[in-house]
Amino acid sequence: MKQRFRVLVGLCLLLAVCYAATFPGRELATRSYMDEASLQAGSALRLAVSALAGHLSRYEPLPELIADHDDIKQLVSDPDNQALRDKANTYLKEINSLLESSDIYVMRMNGDTIAASNYDGPTSFVGENFSYRPYFQDAAKGSQARFYALGTTSLKRGYYFASPIRVSETIRGVIVFKVDIDSIEASWKGGEYKIFVSDPEGIIFMTGSPEWLYSGILPLTEERLERTQASRRYAEAVLKPLPMSEQHMGGHRLITIADGGATREYLTLSHYMNDADWTVSVLMDTSSVHAQARTMLIAVLLSIGLSGLVVAIVLQRRARAQERMRMQIDARSDLEQRVEERTADLARVNQRIKEEIGERRLTERKLRQTQADLIQAGKLAGLGQMSAALSHELNQPLAAAKTYVDSAAMLIARNRVDEARDNLSRISALIDRMASISRHLRNFARKPNEKIGPVSLAAVMADTLEIVSARLKVADATLVVDLGEPSAAVQAGSVRLQQVLVNIITNAADAVEGFDDRRIHVVAASDGAKVILTVRDHGPGVAPSIADRIFDPFFSTKGVGRGLGLGLSISYNIIRDFGGSLSVVNAQDGGAEFRIVLDAAPAISEAAE
Repeated sequence: MKQRFRVLVGLCLLLAVCYAATFPGRELATRSYMDEASLQAGSALRLAVSALAGHLSRYEPLPELIADHDDIKQLVSDPDNQALRDKANTYLKEINSLLESSDIYVMRMNGDTIAASNYDGPTSFVGENFSYRPYFQDAAKGSQARFYALGTTSLKRGYYFASPIRVSETIRGVIVFKVDIDSIEASWKGGEYKIFVSDPEGIIFMTGSPEWLYSGILPLTEERLERTQASRRYAEAVLKPLPMSEQHMGGHRLITIADGGATREYLTLSHYMNDADWTVSVLMDTSSVHAQARTMLIAVLLSIGLSGLVVAIVLQRRARAQERMRMQIDARSDLEQRVEERTADLARVNQRIKEEIGERRLTERKLRQTQADLIQAGKLAGLGQMSAALSHELNQPLAAAKTYVDSAAMLIARNRVDEARDNLSRISALIDRMASISRHLRNFARKPNEKIGPVSLAAVMADTLEIVSARLKVADATLVVDLGEPSAAVQAGSVRLQQVLVNIITNAADAVEGFDDRRIHVVAASDGAKVILTVRDHGPGVAPSIADRIFDPFFSTKGVGRGLGLGLSISYNIIRDFGGSLSVVNAQDGGAEFRIVLDAAPAISEAAE
């Protein structure tokens, strides 16, 4: 009891230590991972800023160079000259295609566009007035101007470079170079970081998250909206505030944004681009940071817990060792009594096992006897079904013999001995025929007591034909036999295999009776170490509803008095005793096909040697 109390007190102290370490430890771990994440986000921010600055710097000197072109100077000197306009339009279109910029256009000092690279397009700038744009106003005063906006005519975002066109030191017009930055924005989509660029009013105009476009990260006050509307920076786009809140942790700026019904926290780093008057921001989802902090904290707690568990296990083992010593003393006194009880129990169990073995052996003998009786009953039932046909088969030779006897007597009376001798030969042949039928019926009806060995299929089929020929005549069926050359031999019992064939062929005769095609095919084929014997008819086939029950005992689809329902069940068990299999399928063009698979045996002559 004292030992358990000590263990309980130790566990309570361990839990108290874990609780005390949880909150400060989590905060320290979060700050540590936040510092690491800030370094990674800073690298991404520098790359984004460098990409933007590099992209824009490619086009910055171009407006001033194009403004110095003679065709451009002549156009602003004589803006109403259509020939000069056409020449300038063609030149601007060629330069725009070469530089892969968005648009290039020339304006007069009143803001009217007189030439543009898209002069022949559906959104041509020619004739449009852009005097309200800050880039025009600054360039008209003689400065190199920059401006980002959503085009009011093309409705495409772009960055505008504007330069004054001087003729003899006099500003006669303004040339504007519009750069498409969609390619940079497209590279931000689907990355690890969310990147956006905001204007001086805090409105996002570039982002890899389309749902944030034209959202304000600063309050959209009336002054900001008025300044944005005055320059028509975003044309008719709807401006909206970005649903966000801001906080700071350990010198890091964290913003929380409601995004699609879910709230996400981001570590945010920003960089102001002085030349473009932009602010580039990189946002990194802090869920991974918190997950790493939780993982580290869990690892620490697990370490503390494992240490406490080790101590508890050591104390518990000591207590168990002492208890085991006491249990061993008690167990020794009980062991002899248990051994005696178990020995008595085993003796009773052994006696019951011996009795059960005797009962099972007796049951097996009875089962074998019952199976043999069922086989014999099946054969006799088959003979009973064919009794009428067999009677006709025997009566016909008897009637013929009677006729031949009467005829022979008349011939002898007339002293026609040779003709009478011929009649006697015919009578002898009929008697041989009747003896052959009787012998086959006697062999078929007797109880088999044969061992499994090599059996010739040809011999078994010949004996089978003697028995089923009468039934085939009644059904007007034709038996087509193809056992191959030479005939195969199988491992079986001759009489029992004959019974299987009689059952299946008789069923086939019943099936084709009344049909147009009354052929029954018996085909044997070798397949390696197996011989496959198929019996196929052209009858109605086996209905799917009874396919699983066709080999069950006492199951029959024939009428009352036409069988016991044992033939196929007995045949199935006979083939299984031979180590083979019996199955039935429906042929593709109609009829049932019984498939007997048996082990191949050496030829009978070889077996005899």
